[in-house]
Amino acid sequence: MISVFSTGYFTGDNTGAIIVPILAAVFPHASHAELLAMHHFIRKAAHFTEYLILSVLLYRALRGGRRWSLQAAATAVVIAGLYSALDEFHQLFVPGRTAAASDCLIDVSGAAAGQGLLAVFRRAVR
Repeated sequence: MISVFSTGYFTGDNTGAIIVPILAAVFPHASHAELLAMHHFIRKAAHFTEYLILSVLLYRALRGGRRWSLQAAATAVVIAGLYSALDEFHQLFVPGRTAAASDCLIDVSGAAAGQGLLAVFRRAVR
């Protein structure tokens, strides 16, 4: 899914054409600038969320057994970070898309948050 979201179909202009009118209906008193800021936030939250999910799935694939594994958690974050960098590099070649180091930071933050959630869940289940 991350690779699909990196295509030209999901440029800011394309997603804005759908999301901004919905936001305008939900927030009728918001200015155009506020609607654009909300759209920007939604796009960045999507980065965070998709890499959080990727990290959790990677951890499940890497951990091997049923016990918590710090090594699997760290490896999941590293793999997610490397994929994020590759994804941003790919976007350099997609018309209408741009690569941004800040997006990589958001992605890795989401991956780390995924591992944090798993650690909290592990403690709660004990």
